[in-house]
This record gives sequence, structure tokens and C-alpha cells, in this order.
Amino acid sequence: MTGRRVAALVAFDLAAILLVAGLVALAAWQVHRRAWKLDLIARVEARVRASPAPAPGPARWAAVSVAADEYRRVAAAGTWLEDRSTFVQAVTALGGGSWVMTPLARDDGTTILVNRGFVPDQARDPAAWRARDGQPVAVTGLLRLSEPGGGFLRANDAAAERWFSRDVAAIAASRGLTRVAPYFIDLERGPGEGSLPVPGLTVVAFSNNHLVYALTWGVLALMAAAGAVAVTLDQIRPGRGTRALAGCAADGG
Repeated sequence: MTGRRVAALVAFDLAAILLVAGLVALAAWQVHRRAWKLDLIARVEARVRASPAPAPGPARWAAVSVAADEYRRVAAAGTWLEDRSTFVQAVTALGGGSWVMTPLARDDGTTILVNRGFVPDQARDPAAWRARDGQPVAVTGLLRLSEPGGGFLRANDAAAERWFSRDVAAIAASRGLTRVAPYFIDLERGPGEGSLPVPGLTVVAFSNNHLVYALTWGVLALMAAAGAVAVTLDQIRPGRGTRALAGCAADGG
């Protein structure tokens, strides 16, 4: 084997090693992600089944996070500010329509946005819903973190009353609300709830395809390694260079 062919083979093997190492790293990363996802699913399932805790007050607002609080069952009491409700575009199992985001004014002067549920487009007129008497109400539901910015390729437009995500800060600003919690509550269905808005439609589901991805990267790593070994063995097996020279001489004769 000539020096040029040896150098080419070494370069090929180095590239193959880097490729296999990258594929193995991707497989290991997916295994890690799967463990993280399973832990997340277990934590969320425990939260949605737990007894409701008091909704975090101002002292805890800065510490509220996805890891510690998302999908926790919480309870709060206050008075609906019906005239400051916001309709946020939604697609649910019941079809297209809107989430009704209504501020809940609390006795301590703070406000929590509550997703009271879903209404179809033809029923957005609050006059069609059960009348509220302005008396204090108690709500229970899942704590959700703000969804800033808007939906996919659709920015919220407060001036035009076009809302595609439940952006707490933006909704609060557009409604002139102050001392608003940095989260909202997805109301759960309870006894005596009216037909509209329809609460309790929160979908708590997480895709978990990491095992499939890990196996895919692992198989690709094995295939790449096997291919590299086969090529290397073919190049270095005894007699290959002599046969190649003989073939060239025969062609030239």
C-alpha cells in the first residue's frame, strides 16, 4: 500500500470515528432526555391529582417557575371583573373558538387571570352565559405560566383585540390591571358550572419518543462503525496491492 493510500485510509478512519462518536453522543443524549421526560411526566401527574394549594401570592411571584409550579392545582377566591375579560383564540376537542380570560380581583388588592374555559365563536357574547351577581367566588384549577409573544407566526395585537396566546403581562396592560400574578389559572370543571364557558379542557400530555430516537441513532452508529471496519479491512488485507498492480499491468499489455 502506497503512502498516499495509507494517508487516505487514516483520514477516512478518523472521519468514521468522529461520525460514530457523534451518533453515540446523540443516542446517549436521547437516553438522558427520556429519563428527564419520564420524571417530568411523573411530577406533573402527581401535581394534577394533588389537593389544591393556595395560589401563590406576591411574596412568591418572583420564584414561580415551570419546574416548580406548572400544572399545580391551586385555589383562589375573589370577584370576577367581567367587563375586562379577554378572548384568546383556541382550538380544542370542541372545535375552534376562544378561551375566556377573566381577571379575578382578590381581597389583598392583587389580581389573577383565570381561563374560565372555552366558548365557540358564535357564543362570544357574554350575555349568553350564566349571569354573575358580583359576589365573591372560589376557583380551583391548574397553575399555568404566561405565554408571551403570541402564537406560531401570529403576534398578539392588543389594539385590534387579536389574541393568539395567553400573555399575562400584555393582557393585564391592555385591561389596565395592576398587581397581576405572573401566571394564570386554568379553571377546572366543578359542580354547578354552567354550560359556557366550558372549563376543564386543559390537555396535559407530553410526547415521549426519545427511546425511538435513541435506538435510531444507536443503529446508525453501529452501521457506520461496521461500514468503516469493512472498508478498512478490505484496504489492508494481504495481497490487495499486488493484485491491483497485476490488474493494471494486464490492462496496459
